[in-house]
Amino acid sequence: MPLTGTMLNKPVLLESLIVFIIVLCVHTVVWDRYSWCVIALAIQAFYVQFKWDRLLRLGGAVFQFRTTANSGLLPASMVIPLLGIVMKERCKAAGIVYFERFGIVVASTGMVLALFLSVIAVGITRPVPTNTCILSGIAGSIILYTMKYSLTVSEVIEVLEVLLIFVYLSMILLYLLPRCFTPGEALLVLGGISFILKQLIKRSLNVIEGRGDPVDFVLLVAVAGVVLLGIFFTALFFFMDSGTWTSSMFFHMMTAVLGLGVLMPWLYHLIRRNPLVWLLQFLVQTQTRVYLLVYWTLLAASACMVVLYQNSKRSSESKKHQASTITRKYFHFIMVATYIPGLIYDHQLLYIAAVLCLVVFILLEYIRYFRIKPFGQTLRHLLTLFLDERDSGPLILTHIYLLVGMSLPVWLFPRPCAPKGTLPGAGALVPYSGVLAVGVGDTIASIFGSTIGEIKWPGTKKTFEGTMTAIFAQIIAVALILIFDGRVNLNTSYAWILGSISLVSLLEAYTTQIDNLLLPLYLQILLMA
Repeated sequence: MPLTGTMLNKPVLLESLIVFIIVLCVHTVVWDRYSWCVIALAIQAFYVQFKWDRLLRLGGAVFQFRTTANSGLLPASMVIPLLGIVMKERCKAAGIVYFERFGIVVASTGMVLALFLSVIAVGITRPVPTNTCILSGIAGSIILYTMKYSLTVSEVIEVLEVLLIFVYLSMILLYLLPRCFTPGEALLVLGGISFILKQLIKRSLNVIEGRGDPVDFVLLVAVAGVVLLGIFFTALFFFMDSGTWTSSMFFHMMTAVLGLGVLMPWLYHLIRRNPLVWLLQFLVQTQTRVYLLVYWTLLAASACMVVLYQNSKRSSESKKHQASTITRKYFHFIMVATYIPGLIYDHQLLYIAAVLCLVVFILLEYIRYFRIKPFGQTLRHLLTLFLDERDSGPLILTHIYLLVGMSLPVWLFPRPCAPKGTLPGAGALVPYSGVLAVGVGDTIASIFGSTIGEIKWPGTKKTFEGTMTAIFAQIIAVALILIFDGRVNLNTSYAWILGSISLVSLLEAYTTQIDNLLLPLYLQILLMA
């Protein structure tokens, strides 16, 4: 089906243009056989996303997706392949063959998952879009042909196993969690979880390969644990009332059993040490870590005070009182204040602390969602104040996305390919991608755009003033990072950094996807290229 005149006026076209520019910028630096695959995938995803938008608009999608945004297929489809390609190039330059191959597997997996989601949309569209089918077939042929001559048999099997996990996980979670994701967000979130589960299974079966730094395995086990816990309790509470004291006691008991009886032995199998003893020794290993933990505890207490204060205003003023945009951005400032010292003084501690916070956030969301006594109903009352249009499903995910978006550049930083703990040039800023894109850029854009912004970008509520101020604020942040972090040496890459920040800020103005998740990944990709 050809693009109509009304489609050409949609802001999604400008979002797509920005994504295409980012893809071309990356491939001006990194051009190899995989570049043709990514470009072919981008072209067909551009056409298929209109089919997804039509399905969402007419209610023809198999599952219920978030209705306040477009499908987001193109920006989501590019993230994992581009991330794998730039990781491959960095590790190839460092001479680390294992992680170079790992980058190729990541890129191939991202392409296959995106292509699968495109085929689903084309298959359920009526009438069948002939031109889009041809484009998807061409893109699929290019990708499969390249994979045939690039991957070993074991790597092909690994990619297919991730696809299989993704299919089953999507069928379960998209049914249990209606209106929580767009198709693009589902591709990113469920694709990432599927890849983590596959890596955990692979490393658990290969004990010799699994041995290494325990920090590398904590995230894998933690994500697998909270996902399995959520699926288990969702199935259980489908048949029984979760709001009773009996169900609440069972929830706490089974959480302890899974954590201490399954996850701890699993982690012990991977690191060959008692996980609790290792964690305690890790946290108090240096005096700097103790100071950081005390500082972060004070920041967490201040965040709780903001929540309680805003809820007290709602009680005294109006039951319909909702937190303003500026109030919600308080938490962005708190996150910046949390991450900057960790990035400067202790990357590994920040890595582990972010994983532990993710587990706590998800467990609290389970308690709120299932109304687990004694805190479930209280959390429901406290957190509804901070809802926005993106929390249209049964789960409240924006605060979790904020934590994940800030943490992904820390978790995904290719440490084995950075011998001195930092990448050369613009790559030195990779761990700061979340701080720059979300903590500084998105926060400043929202505050200044909602207060002084008058000139709106065509077709959006975002303002020119907000975007320009965000770019300027990120440049100042980069200058401050250069002053306070002696390991950062940008060489002559200032123009590339400015261009990367500008492109990601423009993407923030036009995307309707979860920007807390999308923006740090795109900035990380550009800085690693």
